[in-house]
Amino acid sequence: MASVTTRSSGEALGVAVPLAEHTTLRLGGPAARLVAATTPEDLVEALRRADADGDDVLVLGGGSNLVVADEGFRGTVVRVATTGRRADRVSDGTVQLTVEAGEDWDAVVASAVADGLSGVECLSGIPGKVGAVPVQNVGAYGVEVAELLDSVDVYDRRDGCVRTVPAADLGLAYRTSRLKGSASSVVLRVRFALADSGSSVPIRYPELARALGVELGDRVPLAAAREAVLALRAGKGMVLDPADHDTWSAGSFFTNPLVADEAVPEVLGRIAERLGVEAPVPRYPGGPGRTKFSAAWLIERAGFRRGHPGPGGRVALSSKHTLALTNRGTGSTEDLLALAAEVRDGVRAAFGVVLEPEPVLVNCAL
Repeated sequence: MASVTTRSSGEALGVAVPLAEHTTLRLGGPAARLVAATTPEDLVEALRRADADGDDVLVLGGGSNLVVADEGFRGTVVRVATTGRRADRVSDGTVQLTVEAGEDWDAVVASAVADGLSGVECLSGIPGKVGAVPVQNVGAYGVEVAELLDSVDVYDRRDGCVRTVPAADLGLAYRTSRLKGSASSVVLRVRFALADSGSSVPIRYPELARALGVELGDRVPLAAAREAVLALRAGKGMVLDPADHDTWSAGSFFTNPLVADEAVPEVLGRIAERLGVEAPVPRYPGGPGRTKFSAAWLIERAGFRRGHPGPGGRVALSSKHTLALTNRGTGSTEDLLALAAEVRDGVRAAFGVVLEPEPVLVNCAL
């Protein structure tokens, strides 16, 4: 096992730490070096030093969207542990909420709800750090961060500069942005534009509307929206619980596939052949020229049920939700990727749709 040198604040911590201890999957081998950055200055300095040394760098937040190889990571892991929030009124009814990248996302949501700030309540219960939110363009229950994001401060490792980037320049799209898949820009802080209203955004997601007993488009008290979202997520094993192996996951492992409109008839035809022409198929607008299908629906109709086991039963689909791949306590990353490949290949064989992984794969591939 690799060792990690003990240094002063903002430097490497303690003895060797397997990255499994820093991911919600609880999988992943050791880091050659682990650095904890508790201030933005520490974070920039850690990145500058690693780059000057020629190290490979992995920026680690909450570890909720990472799949790390069993072999670990041979470079420098920089753990973002920065904290701090500030709310500034920018106009009547609008508040700019500025949050450091290392803050816990759900704690920020809870605080915003308590303060009567509307916009993020439907994103309750999502694990991870604030810095990852714009990278993934996190979304749930009818709301995407793209709708709320004002700007981000990033450190550009290519030129060593810190700059502010407006949301419009981030290329925000379904579960992605220009920041995703690129190690050159590291988020330092994020700014959100929230409404000081005390009421939720209009409820757009049918499942959430049913849980709240309201019509689509209605607004509800912020606390009611948050409580309903947390209950729905908990029922799917999507709220972290150390005692519940269904939550030992990276959340939704596959994104909902976006299918080119010209390919939709073939997909629907294959679904009809398998399920019958009367089978209702959930699908939604996916942007210009594309249709979004439900990954969970396709997985289940391809024959994969909740709890479907992977190699040796060490990993499995969640017993609560087929979109989550879980570590049952003794799994490995190799096991998890084998299960993911089985599901991906099964859906492709059944319906001709290729599912793409949502988590970041570190030193491994599907």
